[in-house]
Amino acid sequence: MKFIRGMVVVTGVLVLVASALQAFTGFEVVHPYIWWLLAFFVFVTGFAHYLANMGLKFDAEHLAAFYYTSMGVRMLFSIIAIFVYRYFHEERLVQFVLNFFALYFIYTAFEIYALLSNLRRNSKKHA
Repeated sequence: MKFIRGMVVVTGVLVLVASALQAFTGFEVVHPYIWWLLAFFVFVTGFAHYLANMGLKFDAEHLAAFYYTSMGVRMLFSIIAIFVYRYFHEERLVQFVLNFFALYFIYTAFEIYALLSNLRRNSKKHA
């Protein structure tokens, strides 16, 4: 439940920042597909967290394998998304990639923070 609450907070802050940037600069800084990117990262981060959390619950000894699998899935989805955009659109590619990877790193940092806090809580239970 803490993960969902944190995801809502992070996404809410990003929506406010993207809206403010869009209002003040138009589409000079923020790509027009920013809302699709946010939805994509909410889905991918939720799915990756689900995989890593499943590994923590069912096989804590092999958590690294589950976590690396979730990172691989996230990277694969991200590469596919960039190539799909590149295939269908040629304009604003650099802006799209910069916005994409800014969101990628923000959501990855959030997921690592959520996973570490979950590990800390589980290590206190077993101690």
